[in-house]
Amino acid sequence: MSTLGFVMLCHTALHRAAQVARHWAERDCPVVIHVDRQVKRDRFEAFRKELSDLPNVRFSPRVRCEWGTWSLVGASQGAAEMLLRDFPGVRHVYLASGSCLPLRPVDELQAYLAARPMTDFIESVTIRDVDWTVGGLNDERFNLRFPFSWKRQRFLFDKYVELQRRLGLKRRIPDGVVPHLGSQWWCLTRQTLTAILQDPRRKEIETYFKLVWIPDESYYQTLVRNYSRSIESRSLTLSKFDFQGKPHVFYDDHLHLLRRSDCFVARKIWPKANRLYKTFLTEDGATTRMAEPAPGKIDRVFSKALERRTRGRPGLYMHSRFPNPDWENGKTAAPYSLFHGFNDLFDDFETWLSRRLGSPVHGNIFDPGMVRFSGDATVYAGCLSASAKLRDYNPERFLTNLIWNTRGERQVFMFGPRDNQRPGSFMASDSNAQISVISGAWAVRLFQSNRNFADLREEAALMQRREIDFINTLRHVKSRADIRIWTLAEFIEEPMENLQGILDAMEGANALRLTEAPRMVDLTGFAAFLQSLKNQGLNPMTVGDFPQEGLTHRPPSDRNRPYLVT
Repeated sequence: MSTLGFVMLCHTALHRAAQVARHWAERDCPVVIHVDRQVKRDRFEAFRKELSDLPNVRFSPRVRCEWGTWSLVGASQGAAEMLLRDFPGVRHVYLASGSCLPLRPVDELQAYLAARPMTDFIESVTIRDVDWTVGGLNDERFNLRFPFSWKRQRFLFDKYVELQRRLGLKRRIPDGVVPHLGSQWWCLTRQTLTAILQDPRRKEIETYFKLVWIPDESYYQTLVRNYSRSIESRSLTLSKFDFQGKPHVFYDDHLHLLRRSDCFVARKIWPKANRLYKTFLTEDGATTRMAEPAPGKIDRVFSKALERRTRGRPGLYMHSRFPNPDWENGKTAAPYSLFHGFNDLFDDFETWLSRRLGSPVHGNIFDPGMVRFSGDATVYAGCLSASAKLRDYNPERFLTNLIWNTRGERQVFMFGPRDNQRPGSFMASDSNAQISVISGAWAVRLFQSNRNFADLREEAALMQRREIDFINTLRHVKSRADIRIWTLAEFIEEPMENLQGILDAMEGANALRLTEAPRMVDLTGFAAFLQSLKNQGLNPMTVGDFPQEGLTHRPPSDRNRPYLVT
């Protein structure tokens, strides 16, 4: 005579539920099955016929079940009452679902329970100690009414909760009921379960719990405290939930993980996990081990999976894990450097810097005309196109793709007020960004353009406004980038030292002293150009206090040495 019986709540994958029910029944464990009334009658009849040869399998009256409602408790009550009535030898009742799978031999579970004949295994914690509810209500689920379905009648559900809060309505909790919460998958002794089902106040208590939200997580968990002699506040069923409160689904590649847990039953198993069902439902696949169930042994794996799912890898964006703003695990995948204004002040600066670093250096990758990749490439790593139209659809993701596709190689590029300014705030808030700015350098290019002065003044005003906005963004309190800002006048006082400081930060302790200087453009007459802008009513403030006498270059033979300001 078996001392262990199972109640199964089934609504889908009935062929798998039939395999599990047969596995238990053939090992002398009676099984009572409840099938959701929403399952079509022909499928139900086929399911029942498949198990008709087993004398210790019963089917309880069917009710329509819906998540978060009393129907799930009612279904388990009806099945449990049938099990206790028809199989008097049962001493422990194990509640399982149709997607559960036994992980260890039934004999081990029976021996484990026989050694603990008066112990109830059910997670049961007070509402003040619960921190795992997701998008739910702890206290309010017990003191408000929930007559509407959260899934089918969400609008009415939310509005009725809001109305009760506004009116200050609260339900009276029946005397002797101290609300507890926990997993709905339990294993209770006959004595405790009978006491719950035969409680003289059962009608009053049920009336209350029928309007509690998600009562299958609180009905047995609360009442067991009134009747149990010994409670182990844990479930013997391995059931993991993700950060949204949805159950993890186990697949074939979780086989070793499930074995390592030493749990007796696992939920929720993918119906097509053929390897899992074949392994655990055969005697040959079961190994005898009298270990204590220890789901905590695999918690580290789930924690890592949760972090990977919610945070992802630094700088990797995918449609399956596209984060909310500022939720990403690192905006980009690797450090990169941005030079603002340097290619305005120095001739062929990209070539010089590429030679110094020994790696490619891009031009202005946010240029409004096209992406200026290194070597004038039209397609770069990861099939990134040089098309400005494609880039500007989402310039931030263009940058993150560029950094991700070239991991292991530091990306260096130019930037300026003529470029698309949208990614400025993204880069400023990125801890991987190294941003070096020579403000006012845009004026050098205008000075060299030899265009109509009226047009130059208008463009100068636009460039300065954009540059001021960019610098203000960099100086924002939320900026995390490594930022260096000089005015043009400040930078040309010590150009070699300033460049050396940037390279030191990029290359670390291995940085060598500069032995070759980039060639600065000829600034003869630049001071007069700035004065002309002032005379036209535009003050080029971002240039800084540029000396009126201008800059005097050393002879060509000394160009590799630091420049001097005279």
